[in-house]
Amino acid sequence: MKLKTTLLFSLPFIAFYFTVANGATFTIRNNCPYTVWAAAVPGGGKRLDRGGVWNLNVNPGTTGGRVWARMYCQFDGAGRGRCQTGDCGGLLQCQGYGSPPNTLAEYALNQFNNLDFFDISLVDGFNVPMEFSPNSGSCSRGIKCTADINGQCPYELRYPGGCNNPCTVFNSNKYCCNSGNCGPTDLSRFFKQRCPDAYSYPKDDATSLFTCPSGTNYKVVFCP
Repeated sequence: MKLKTTLLFSLPFIAFYFTVANGATFTIRNNCPYTVWAAAVPGGGKRLDRGGVWNLNVNPGTTGGRVWARMYCQFDGAGRGRCQTGDCGGLLQCQGYGSPPNTLAEYALNQFNNLDFFDISLVDGFNVPMEFSPNSGSCSRGIKCTADINGQCPYELRYPGGCNNPCTVFNSNKYCCNSGNCGPTDLSRFFKQRCPDAYSYPKDDATSLFTCPSGTNYKVVFCP
């Protein structure tokens, strides 16, 4: 009888959980006129030639999710090699985050108030123009960062194939916000002026963090 009662209470909870705890499908597309090696944590990696698409299903409750593009990669048949930007430990199938500079699509699913949180971040610098937008449901507010940041990159932030964020270069509290309060700087404003909806420094939340109802699907487009 105790088991039966437990099941009766558990079943509505299970039904409720699967109603509200939805994962998401990420459609990752390469619109660049060159090959990129898409990377995702969780997810791994995939070579995308021009027009290529990678559909990625992500579990509900995922936090710390990232999607980015790797450039100028060479991998052997075992999936080992190197990328000029965004490299993740020399692996085609990423198991950890990429090395700067790389433009980041970041997300956390099924969080406070049953919302997804998502952003484009330049805190690890920039390598490829990006769009990160909802792709289903009633949510329609997307983000783009399409400026010529590589071409206009300040001298001290330049890197082959990309543009570093000042935190990467100087690794100081002024730029990285490791402790205490910090605010925008002239170098972070370089990014903010060109991509106003993207994170330009770590505490740039007020203008750079967006939400959609859980259960929304998303698209990440390189060179939108």
